[in-house]
Amino acid sequence: MASTALLAAAFATGLAPGPAAAQAAAPSQAWPNRAVRLIVPYAAGGNVDVAARILAEKLQQELGQPFVIENKPGAGGLIGSETVARAEPDGYTLLIGANGPILFAPEMGTRRAYEWRRDFIPVSTVTLTPLVLQVHPDLPAKSMAEFLALARTRQPPLTMASPGPGTTNHLMSELMQSKLGVTWMTVQYRGNAPATNDLVGGHVQFNLDQLSVALPFLKDNRTRALAVTGPQRLAELPDVPTFTELGYGEIDGQTFTGLMAPAATPEPVIRRLHETVIRILNDAQVKARFAELGAQSAPMSRDAFRAYLEREDQTWIPLIRRLDIRSQ
Repeated sequence: MASTALLAAAFATGLAPGPAAAQAAAPSQAWPNRAVRLIVPYAAGGNVDVAARILAEKLQQELGQPFVIENKPGAGGLIGSETVARAEPDGYTLLIGANGPILFAPEMGTRRAYEWRRDFIPVSTVTLTPLVLQVHPDLPAKSMAEFLALARTRQPPLTMASPGPGTTNHLMSELMQSKLGVTWMTVQYRGNAPATNDLVGGHVQFNLDQLSVALPFLKDNRTRALAVTGPQRLAELPDVPTFTELGYGEIDGQTFTGLMAPAATPEPVIRRLHETVIRILNDAQVKARFAELGAQSAPMSRDAFRAYLEREDQTWIPLIRRLDIRSQ
């Protein structure tokens, strides 16, 4: 009787999966079992960094392990992004990047440090931030039609403040000139702050800026908005039409933040990460926190995010090549 019980117990033990077998059978449940690094390829305090910290806080709550932000700025985002591209593909080193680091920087750099299709798995968009065409209040143009008419006739040309070569702001300006048959002088600055300061001071006539940066100046009437990108009017600027609404559907672009994992990261890990991120991004409190930044929570399926990146790639990379834009 006892020997039968022992045999049964031994048989049951032999069939029961051990820790290694359980992990192999369900790695999505085993991950994460230690801290996860979220690499932000920008300095602390910017929009991407703040969005990453909101996401990291919620991921930690949902998955029960620390999600630690590491800021690795430099070379237009190449340094931090390459760190992730070359990391062990185990789900413990992830990238929260944006248009520049993911799409533009490898094209503009002196070497192609990585390629998003080959070196990353797109997990999900995190936020989308529309751009605003804003002008100095002294500029007589009160509408896009008046602005374009002025751009076609003004001598000397209108001046546009760009936060740097190859930024979404700069590329949107070049796209507008190409598609609409207008020209102006682009003045390159080192970042949004000096570009905006010169616009507010009247040293340049207009810029294209992220809603998150432009909104305080628009509210104080230090600048005036003529149009916004995106599929619909913004709640923050309900009286400002979209480019599409005005008949310029080819003029569109937003700053995105997105979560990427190194290529070859196990599918169960990617699946669990994606499902958790989507749940977080659909949370009303998280949406409100992003809205305070002038950004929109942007949950996408993995296929939709990849398709979005493909469209962005096809829009902007040929423009970068044609203009031969290089990192400074």
